[in-house]
Amino acid sequence: MIRLPRKLDAAIRAEGEKTYPNECCGVLLGQIDDENVREVDEILPIDNARDDGEQYHRFRIEADDFMRAEQLARQKGRDVLGFYHSHPDHPAEPSEYDREYALPFYAYIIVAVEKGRAAKLTSWELKLDRSRFETEPIEPIE
Repeated sequence: MIRLPRKLDAAIRAEGEKTYPNECCGVLLGQIDDENVREVDEILPIDNARDDGEQYHRFRIEADDFMRAEQLARQKGRDVLGFYHSHPDHPAEPSEYDREYALPFYAYIIVAVEKGRAAKLTSWELKLDRSRFETEPIEPIE
């Protein structure tokens, strides 16, 4: 399970709308509690590093941006819990491309953006054998 403050849910949705018709992306920071629940307390928006002509259906986070997120998390006594991105005019479900480039353990939040408006928001975790994603419940918190 992942706990996501309503204000961060709204911020992810706003990022998706702002970058439409391209994909937005960013990093989820927070902590994992004793029950193995991820609690997000900050997001770090990242510029989509894909070529301009590919950003409408792909995102990429460069190694330098990931390292910066790791350093920021460490400075704040937090962990990188996962990533978020948008799917412009597509469902909030991971694509085969998403599966190929994902890593187990991390949460992957996807927001569908339909005709410029944020819609469904889901979270996923890649199985350890990397065969498929499984949905992860999102608990909204204040």
